[in-house]
Amino acid sequence: MTFSEQELAAPAAEHAVTAVDDAPRKRWAAFRNASWKLWTGLAICAFFVVIAFIAPLIAPNPNQTSSIGLQPPSFAHPFGTTNIGQDVLSQVLAGTTGSVAIGFIAGAITVILSMIFGVGGGFLGGKWDEAASLISNVFLVLPGLPLLIIVTDYVQSRSIVVISIVIAIVSWAGAARVLRAQTLSVRSRDYVDAARVASESTWRIMLREILPNLMPIIASQFVFGALGAILAEAGLSFLGLGAPGGKSWGSILFFAQNAQAITLGAWWWFVPPGLCIAVLGAALGLINFSIDERINPRLRTLALVKRASRDAHRKATR
Repeated sequence: MTFSEQELAAPAAEHAVTAVDDAPRKRWAAFRNASWKLWTGLAICAFFVVIAFIAPLIAPNPNQTSSIGLQPPSFAHPFGTTNIGQDVLSQVLAGTTGSVAIGFIAGAITVILSMIFGVGGGFLGGKWDEAASLISNVFLVLPGLPLLIIVTDYVQSRSIVVISIVIAIVSWAGAARVLRAQTLSVRSRDYVDAARVASESTWRIMLREILPNLMPIIASQFVFGALGAILAEAGLSFLGLGAPGGKSWGSILFFAQNAQAITLGAWWWFVPPGLCIAVLGAALGLINFSIDERINPRLRTLALVKRASRDAHRKATR
């Protein structure tokens, strides 16, 4: 008994159609099974991003003064006022724009530099890897906070963009070392060797074989860089080295400290910006933890075991 080519190809075609139909289902299952940490962190970050965009509309003049100074929260001023009558809520809203912008810009620059020196050096190898490792090690052994204070103090124009660039230049080396180690691991795998045997170009191997496998780590480094930048900017502004013309949560804390808000009992002046820094930092930390659960085999296995245990418990209680 013989079979025609159409009959032989029919099961394969049916399997291909089934795989295509199952693709959206698998993607939805992946989103549905995502960690609560990821969704919580994304929701909080999305809230602050929306506030950063609409802050100029709802708080057009946060520096407007009045004759009512150091007033506690009220209906007219939900977050109270400063010593010169500025509305603290308007300042917190305006500071959201500066802090979120610094976190995003510094995180992006950190990822770009770490990819150039980490992924590029680790994949190319040889003298390129030696030079990239040397530069990374030099920045890695330098003390971060003192170097950041010195560089920021010597910069004449301290805008939000300049502060972000300075923070990124000081803090990219650690991410580069992590990406270099992962690149060395991915570079030695079979599919990369097969791409070399197939005479694919270096850039094609880099873009098609290396980078897709590093995307979870790159995303984690971006989140970690943004978190570090927001905290670093708050520390710089608290020391008086922040952007003079741009509002941020750190600058609010700086003026509150100079006006002795703690001594005067004006808790409404420094608690809201401090809580915003803590909440946004916690949200970025949750996102980073959820990404780590995806790329760390031990944490991923533990999460699967916990999910299976919960499902078994739900079925037993029904």
